[in-house]
Amino acid sequence: MSILNKFIKDEFENPHILISISNSNMIHIKNTLDKSHILNELIPTPKGFGEICTTAIKFNKKDKEKIEGLLEDKKIYYEGIHSLENRYKYNLSKAIDMEIPEKMKMILRKVSSNINLNKEDIIYVLESKDDNEYKSLIKAADIIRSECVGDRIEVRAAIEFSNYCMKNCNYCGLRKDNKQFRYRMSREEILNEVDKLYKLGIKTVILQSGEDPFYTTDIILSIIKEIKEKYKMGITLSIGERKEEEYKLFKKAGINNYLLKIETASKELYDYIHPDSKLDERIKNTQWIKNSGIRIGSGGMIGLPTQTYSDIADVILFQKNYGVHMIGFGPFIPSKSTPFENEKSSDLKLNLKVIALTRIICQDVFLPATTAISTLKKEAQALALMAGANTIMLISTPDKLKEKYSIYSNKKMVDLSFTIESTKEAKRKLPKYLNYDYIKKLGYEIDNDLK
Repeated sequence: MSILNKFIKDEFENPHILISISNSNMIHIKNTLDKSHILNELIPTPKGFGEICTTAIKFNKKDKEKIEGLLEDKKIYYEGIHSLENRYKYNLSKAIDMEIPEKMKMILRKVSSNINLNKEDIIYVLESKDDNEYKSLIKAADIIRSECVGDRIEVRAAIEFSNYCMKNCNYCGLRKDNKQFRYRMSREEILNEVDKLYKLGIKTVILQSGEDPFYTTDIILSIIKEIKEKYKMGITLSIGERKEEEYKLFKKAGINNYLLKIETASKELYDYIHPDSKLDERIKNTQWIKNSGIRIGSGGMIGLPTQTYSDIADVILFQKNYGVHMIGFGPFIPSKSTPFENEKSSDLKLNLKVIALTRIICQDVFLPATTAISTLKKEAQALALMAGANTIMLISTPDKLKEKYSIYSNKKMVDLSFTIESTKEAKRKLPKYLNYDYIKKLGYEIDNDLK
């Protein structure tokens, strides 16, 4: 049973969007609409209305005049209001004209007209064993990826600063009951790794840990403050569930993104994999993050024990319906010394289908080729880029600690060399912002056609 309908029923019968002039302006407008009890939702700005990973405010057409009058009275400025009936259309003829069943052609025609796919469509694609249908799916996702986010990948870097965790998730090697070497990085150690990333030209650092209460709000805020003041880098936090007020403080300190994966939208499956957590709490935290003005990162795990195609369809739709900006889908890989250690690893092709479907359904978002998928198979990261992904995350934890952050077994340590190789194999380009002169001094050779 899914609880999607209870939490994220789409109540926008004739949706319009408001494009703000800045992030602070967007938060001000949302707060104004909330106080006036006008139904609204923050969503990634759709293709054709703004830049990737910016935020728009979705509302019902019937409230348009009321909103315009309210903002005029309060002298709150904005860029514009648009109907989502006039959304960007994609030319998917190269995918539709392939030798595929009529059902798949119908699904792709819906996509090309920017008509939302329903759960039945998604399950059909997930269940399909037809090789041509799979190829047409990948082709369609690649076209949409190219038009939404271009050919350059985004490179981010994660510093896994603590492997302590107070949770006991059944799939995770960091779970509280596991007996293993535990570590916590000091503020100085974290900033030392940030300095290395800054020299490489990386623009966004991900500070990631287990749910470790040792790192109080004040400690996290002091680290954020120093990174912002000294390096002016984007910061993504991935430190588990926090209090509502903390998200507001993180936003005020300069946090850009917060990664809190839903993992699954099925209450039964969520309870099965999280014995000491609740799905409604995770969803509530997701809403708090969005309401604070931080861009939300979510996603799920594919191939979990007992997971069905229906479950997978629901967790993809959650990302769409909840307006997630950064969506990480990765395979389930068993970890030693956990209740799931003897379960089977996820299927690569299924994961690539999920990535492609997520690009097709969510479109103008950041979609990583995850570390976990590269663990399944060496070339899987490049295949994920070809299936619609546009982001790679370097593992930037100190060498002596990398293997201790073992969420799953045999984790692939994605470094700059592997990133260059995957980008080349996928025939994509690296970001312009990397410091190529510095990278060359480190001994890396990068072909000019990748720059």
